[in-house]
Amino acid sequence: MELSFSHTNEEVDRLLDRLISAAGGVVHPHLVRELIISSLKIGQETSYMPDLKLINRTLREMRYTTRVFGPYRERKKVTIFGSARTRPDEPIYQTCIRFSRLLAEQGWMAITGGGPGIMQAGNEGAGSENSFAVNIKLPFEQSANPVMHNNPRLVTYKYFFNRKVAFVKEADAVAVFPGGFGTLDEAMEVFTLVQTGKTSPKPLVLVDDEDGFWEQFFEFVKEQLLAKGLISGEDFSIFTITKDEKEAAAVIETFYKNYHSIRFYDDRIIVRLTRELLPEQLDMLEQEFPELILPGGRIVSCEPLLVEDDEPELALLPRISFPFNHFHYGLLIAFINRINTF
Repeated sequence: MELSFSHTNEEVDRLLDRLISAAGGVVHPHLVRELIISSLKIGQETSYMPDLKLINRTLREMRYTTRVFGPYRERKKVTIFGSARTRPDEPIYQTCIRFSRLLAEQGWMAITGGGPGIMQAGNEGAGSENSFAVNIKLPFEQSANPVMHNNPRLVTYKYFFNRKVAFVKEADAVAVFPGGFGTLDEAMEVFTLVQTGKTSPKPLVLVDDEDGFWEQFFEFVKEQLLAKGLISGEDFSIFTITKDEKEAAAVIETFYKNYHSIRFYDDRIIVRLTRELLPEQLDMLEQEFPELILPGGRIVSCEPLLVEDDEPELALLPRISFPFNHFHYGLLIAFINRINTF
C-alpha cells in the first residue's frame, strides 16, 4: 500500500499506535510516528542497499548526537576549529588553551573535532569536564586526543555531514584558528549558514596567529570577493578577527549581553532579550537598520507568539518583533550587536 503521513493508513496506523504505546516513554509521538512512516516509505521506495545503509547510519549517528548533547542543552557552547597539525610548542596552540580556558571559567563548554593540534588545545583549556569531541573516522585513523579519550562526551562519526551538523547546531559561538583545507571548509560553511540565515545568528571569531593568517584572508575577501560584488559590505559583520584571546572571548560573551535567541514566523522575526528595550531605543534601531524592516513595518515590543508555545521556558523573556527582510542576515548580526550596547 502507498503510505501517507496523514492518518489514512488504516491497519498500519493502528499498528503504529500500538507500537508507540508498547515502547513507552515516547515524547512527541506525532513526530516519532512520521519518522517510522518515513522509514517504511524508504523501504518501499529504495532497493539500492548502499542508500539504505547511508540513511540508516545517518539516523543512528544523529540519534546518538542528541543523546550526548541533550543533558547540556542549557549550557552555552563554543565550537573550536583549527589545524590538527599545530604543535603544542607553537604560540597559537597556547593562545587556544588560554581562549578556551577563559570561556570555561565563564561557564561555557568547548566542542572540538577531538583530534590533535588546535582541537586538543581547545579541549585542554576547557578541561575534559567542560568538553565535547566530535571525531571522524578516516582512512588514516584519527584517534581521540588524550584529553577526550574515553570521555562520555566523545562522538565518532562515519560521515562528515553529520559531524558538521553537530558542530554548528550545538554551538552558540564559533572560533576558528589557522588551519588547512578542513578548517577552511568548516569556516566557510559557518559563514554561508549565517549569511543565508540557515543557522541562528552567532558570533564567529577568527583567532589570528603572529603571521596574520586571517588578516591575509581578510585582504583576499576584500580585494576579490567584495570588489567583484560577490559578497556585500554587510557580510563583514559576520566575523571578527583578533590575535588576542581575551578579545576573542569578550566578543563571544558580549554577543549574549542582552540578546538571547531568535525565532522566525512567516515574515516576522522575534528577538528574545534578557532586558526590555525602551521605546526610544526601538526608534533608534528603526532609524539605524531600515534595511532589515519590510516596508510599512515597525519594531515593537511584544508578548510571546503562539508559535513559541513549544519553548515555554522562554515565555518570560522580553522580546521585540518586526517584519523582516530576509536578504540581510549579515546586517542582522550588526543589529544584534547594537542591541547589546543598550
